[in-house]
Amino acid sequence: MKLVSSLTLALGLGAVILAVDQTSTPALAQDTSDWMPKWTDSGELILPEGYREWVYLGSPLTPNALNGGEAGFPEYHNVYVHPSAYAIYKETKVFPEGTILLKELQLTQEAQEEDGSRSEVSGRGYFPGAFNGIDISVKDSTRFSESENWGYFNFGHHAPPYAATAAAAPVEACAQCHIDSADEDMVFTRFYTILGSN
Repeated sequence: MKLVSSLTLALGLGAVILAVDQTSTPALAQDTSDWMPKWTDSGELILPEGYREWVYLGSPLTPNALNGGEAGFPEYHNVYVHPSAYAIYKETKVFPEGTILLKELQLTQEAQEEDGSRSEVSGRGYFPGAFNGIDISVKDSTRFSESENWGYFNFGHHAPPYAATAAAAPVEACAQCHIDSADEDMVFTRFYTILGSN
């Protein structure tokens, strides 16, 4: 009786271990690929979730008051990259296929001075206010070979909620600026010290 019980227990443990192995492997595979862009059947990019928890690269600022009142993006450009893509870049110094660079725009708080600045307890300057739009660039050499392997997407230049999906912008709308002026691989890396390229 004791031998039978031991055998049953051993078989039971084996079943549990097998069950754990079978469920953990697909989950690991899913986690590995989860950072890649998601597309609709019609080829539109799906807005990623949880992007504010990604690696924060920096926030260039081009306020209206310093650009004749007509800045193209008169906000902070809060730029994020998924931790998996960031880890590959740090190792190789190359943005991997599937890299998403997400820029969430954030207005400055109401100006008190002609230059758009205001005074707060820390001093006079520019201070972040409401969120105001999302733009995304995606590295995909198959989809975007004509724009040097990057596609550009706008999910709305306004307060949230943003669009759930977006079609790629024409090359001349966004990519050309990066083609003409970016530092490396279509990215303005000089604005993101964390990438290690001052």
